Amino acid sequence: MEVNRIIKLTLYILTVVFVLLIVPLSWAENAKTDGPEQTVNNLQNALIHAMREGDKMNFQERFDFLAPAVDQSHNFNLIVRTVLGGYWAQLDSEQQRLIVDTFRQLSIATYAGQFKEYEGEQFELLQQRSLPRDQVLVRSQFIKSDGDTVDFDYVLQQGNDGWQIINILADGVSDLALKRTEYRAILQRDGFQGLIELLEEKIVLAEQG
Repeated sequence: MEVNRIIKLTLYILTVVFVLLIVPLSWAENAKTDGPEQTVNNLQNALIHAMREGDKMNFQERFDFLAPAVDQSHNFNLIVRTVLGGYWAQLDSEQQRLIVDTFRQLSIATYAGQFKEYEGEQFELLQQRSLPRDQVLVRSQFIKSDGDTVDFDYVLQQGNDGWQIINILADGVSDLALKRTEYRAILQRDGFQGLIELLEEKIVLAEQG
């Protein structure tokens, strides 16, 4: 009797582990075939879910929940290379890896810190149109609980991992342009380590909310 119970418990654990391993892989494979609008929609659905569960999840739990959706939807390597411009080639491979990883953590932390409370907000996809250089613009609105809206325009480019975001404009202001100006100024004044320390400080501030 005891042996049968142990066998059943072992099989159950193995089944759970199998599902946890296979489902994310299947989801990632499906993400590669998503169109630009679906990529944006997947991200926004994850953000709304994080908001709905805001009173049940702490910062780290929101971070862990949002990480797969943000990783799938953003091309962090291309974003960082574009932001740094000529400075990118001056970095060695370890520095390049470090800046991309730190920027990724900051991006997820920013989402986790901002999308944590729900009062009926929603996203609405508005339009998709082609841009030069084989890029696509997906326009959407974030509708607040009081009816006010924030326009979010996502610029996406297709790569080995499907359509991914390479820039976001909030009410017409380019996040890429803002970061390009800020990060290059830090690199010029304080060097690479100064930039890393700045990003790490921003991660802490995002967690503090």
